[in-house]
Amino acid sequence: MELLIVMVILGLIASLVGPKLFGKLGKAQQKTAKTQIEMLMSAMDAFRLDVGRYPTQQEGLTALVTDPGAKKWDGPYLKKAVPNDPWGNPYHFRSPGEHGEVDIYSYGQDNLPGGEKENADIGSWE
Repeated sequence: MELLIVMVILGLIASLVGPKLFGKLGKAQQKTAKTQIEMLMSAMDAFRLDVGRYPTQQEGLTALVTDPGAKKWDGPYLKKAVPNDPWGNPYHFRSPGEHGEVDIYSYGQDNLPGGEKENADIGSWE
């Protein structure tokens, strides 16, 4: 009987604390995505300094890791493979970009354009 009471109390505590922790998780994932995008943009800048241009749409983000056949390519510009966003989806890349010379962005948790909170888009232009 005492064990049952302890389990009920733990369940109540978890129901109060759980939603607050998941809210923090969403914000942490968004910050991680912003940091990863900044890292990818730094690698893009290094690519541009060596090659004289940003990768094309066809070359994509993989040009940061694998030589696309560009003259003066001196990579890899990332230590590891191009990461997925914190929700497990590949980052989107646009060259030429709508907000800059190149755009790198994630659609957030729902992987759909637009959205709010955890579903909000995160881009290199922000």
